Amino acid sequence: MEKLWSFTDSSGSFYSLCADKIKSLYFPLANDRIMSSLTPDLHGDIKGGQSSFLLAPVSRIDLANLRSSRNFWIYINERKIWSATGVSKDSRQRKRDKFRLEAGLLWHKISRRNKAIGINAEVLSFVPATGEPVEIMQVTLTNISRKPVSFVPTAAIPMYNRPANNIRDHRHVTSLLQRVVLHKFGVISRPTLVFDESGHRPNRDNYFVLGWDENSLPAQRIYPTQDVFCGDSGDLEEPEAVFKNISPRLNNIQGREAMGALSFRRASLRPGQSKIYTVIMGLTQEPGEISKLISKFNRPHKVLHALQKNKIFWNKLSGGVNIVTQDRDFDNWLRWVNIQPVLRKLFGCSFLPDFDYGKGGRGWRDLWQDCLGLIINDPEKVRPFLINNFCGVKIDGSNATIIGKAPGEFIADRNNISRVWMDHGIWPLLTLDLYINETADFKILFEQATYFYNHEIRRTAGIDYNWTPAYGNKLKTGCGKIYSGSILEHLLIQNLVQFYNVGAHNHIRLEGADWNDGLDMAKENGESVAFSAMYAQNLETLAALLLKIGKNSRIELAEEVRILLSKVNYESVSSKRKLLDRYFSKISVSLSGKKVYLDAAQLAADLRAKSCWMKQHIRSTEWLKEGFFNGYYDNLKKRLEGKKGRRIQMTLTAQTFAVMSGIALPWQVRRILQNVNKYLFDKQTGSIHLNTDFKQEQPELGRAFSFSYGEKENGAIFSHMVVMFSYALYKQGYASDAWRSLSSLYKMASHTSRSKVYPCLPEYFNLEGRGMYSYLTGSASWFILTMLTQVFGVKGEDGDLVIEPKLSAEHFRKNNSISIERTFAGKRIRVKFLGFGKPTQGKYKIIKACFNSRNLPIDKRGHLVFKREAMLVLPADRLNQIEVHLA
Repeated sequence: MEKLWSFTDSSGSFYSLCADKIKSLYFPLANDRIMSSLTPDLHGDIKGGQSSFLLAPVSRIDLANLRSSRNFWIYINERKIWSATGVSKDSRQRKRDKFRLEAGLLWHKISRRNKAIGINAEVLSFVPATGEPVEIMQVTLTNISRKPVSFVPTAAIPMYNRPANNIRDHRHVTSLLQRVVLHKFGVISRPTLVFDESGHRPNRDNYFVLGWDENSLPAQRIYPTQDVFCGDSGDLEEPEAVFKNISPRLNNIQGREAMGALSFRRASLRPGQSKIYTVIMGLTQEPGEISKLISKFNRPHKVLHALQKNKIFWNKLSGGVNIVTQDRDFDNWLRWVNIQPVLRKLFGCSFLPDFDYGKGGRGWRDLWQDCLGLIINDPEKVRPFLINNFCGVKIDGSNATIIGKAPGEFIADRNNISRVWMDHGIWPLLTLDLYINETADFKILFEQATYFYNHEIRRTAGIDYNWTPAYGNKLKTGCGKIYSGSILEHLLIQNLVQFYNVGAHNHIRLEGADWNDGLDMAKENGESVAFSAMYAQNLETLAALLLKIGKNSRIELAEEVRILLSKVNYESVSSKRKLLDRYFSKISVSLSGKKVYLDAAQLAADLRAKSCWMKQHIRSTEWLKEGFFNGYYDNLKKRLEGKKGRRIQMTLTAQTFAVMSGIALPWQVRRILQNVNKYLFDKQTGSIHLNTDFKQEQPELGRAFSFSYGEKENGAIFSHMVVMFSYALYKQGYASDAWRSLSSLYKMASHTSRSKVYPCLPEYFNLEGRGMYSYLTGSASWFILTMLTQVFGVKGEDGDLVIEPKLSAEHFRKNNSISIERTFAGKRIRVKFLGFGKPTQGKYKIIKACFNSRNLPIDKRGHLVFKREAMLVLPADRLNQIEVHLA
């Protein structure tokens, strides 16, 4: 297969001549009010949320199977009828059409050229970055023949107009709710109800498809239902209205499947002449907004102006961290990775074709990991979101698991299932630590936040039967006052609770699952050694933060939290469980509201002692003779990893967090690398599997091992874990191994004959090297974080700018210069690295550095440190240049 795509500029734009041959390809378009997905032949959907789909919701398989799509028909005569999007029953059309796709951040354009018809059609699609709830489709038709061409153009948009669940729940019944209004420029439908048998409610959404030509003239004929447009055949790929060129019969248009089919006046084009048609598709709860939208986009130049604004907006977002290496394709690909955290903020984890689960919103882990990328680009803007996010923490150390779009909108679980992910306490501190290092904002630790509360208590092991929605979702004191505690208090509770929440082997209980959602069948007795390692590291990080605050500081905490600091035998599982039960008994339904004040230095010492014990416990009990760490115990209390008969069972997760937390000693890291290469490395694709093939299901651990090997959480090349493994290796000084691991993901994504995805970092690659679940993955934030803070080593350290590069000779293969541009302390900086000769023992050292042509001192560690005070006085309206010489 020819290369799927090639970049055309330095802003991530690309073209493809064969994208239409891959039916599973999709492209995202979105702003804060509307989300779209579209394929090279304009299948896909448009929605405002789970309850408001304008086009019918689609899964990956639907992209190839469904006849419903955005279409634009050209009727010349009864023998010459052509789909400008390539979706028709004429199987010969695709062979005759010359196809080309062009796309960028976030705009999409397809062109089809058909000599037999004599027309070239360009279809431009985008969602305005200025926030209007519309997808704009601008169609440009050009006569490419030597004779005049006369035709009737018809836009054809099948309208769904209701919640996603109605696709299988009362599909026909909910069509009876449709109330269609014929508008001068098209079709508006406002269904009477949002149909939900658990409680119907009035519908407020107005769904619309409107269109006009380049002179703002409306369609001549409007077909407002699929019955009227398609006839009895119901065939959207051969609609009677087009193929028989007949006028609509509008006898009964209410209570039918709606259709936005707009047939314009017959047009004639001289050779080389073009004509433009614009269609806007969207939804709004304000009927008056529709006329404003028409006025805003009713001329081609207005659409092009909106497109230019759109390009500027997304280019700015994608260039927050701008990297220039010696591989132009890599730099362009990174621009797409850079916007993926923004896309997940907009789409959540439910609204692209691969993500056909859930009901919208992001998960708790997603919320915090996406913030990593946002902090790098604009930490000051993220501050209020960070504080608000802590309001989702529960006093038992767990948290709300779903985050809505509105600030403070937290949900216990999208499917009302009582469960807890044991890793959720890890991510808030990792994120906040990055924020503090970038900003020196230690004061955020003392900002006040409430706690989430609902009927689930004791980490879902108990129920508060007195709780009702009227009580609200904020924890209260015994006298009914909403309780608030510091961000630091929230962090301490999340991590201290888990220290005591242990299973039979004295590792933290797996509960509902950890980062690997597929480990979900060991709720009673499962243990996650892998994430116990990260909780151990978190306790050490908290201890360090307390000392930075000041050894003589007094830390205000809820009186009940003091229980978690009681003296207890760390070796005794039963003693830990009893202490935790005592804490839960005190905080299950309310707090006293009383505060205690603890010495920061003593608290830090206690946390460090707990961290040291956990790390040593894992080293002494979970290092296997085969040369790697065990990461899990199943519901039968059996160890997961190691040699099982003639088979080796090994997970990358266990090794990643043992290395990242510093539990793995240098000689153990070397053994781990040997065994990762031996058991997990895939020679065909050049990357690392999530686990070895266990050859059997693991019903006492989780669903993951019931998937076919190489897919999803059962042995896929899972981008997130590969990136975190790379980060861990960089952190511990194994730069060449880390780069080999990290860069393997780009190489897989850009090997398009295998990956078959547009430029992005997908969630995973399967055994064939195919990219799966594009765009919405937390690995994107970690990839950018690793490139910035580890590969280039341009990072914050307690608010100071520190430069500690971990570049290798491979980065300077073509010439001796690469650079990275970012914002730090509100100032734009570009750091240019010059590599001279081969690095000593595989590692470059800084030998010289200049800032705006002035020499900079190098500290004892061999790092550059630029004090925050010096950064703050720099002019904000210039690009500040730092040049670093490496040898």
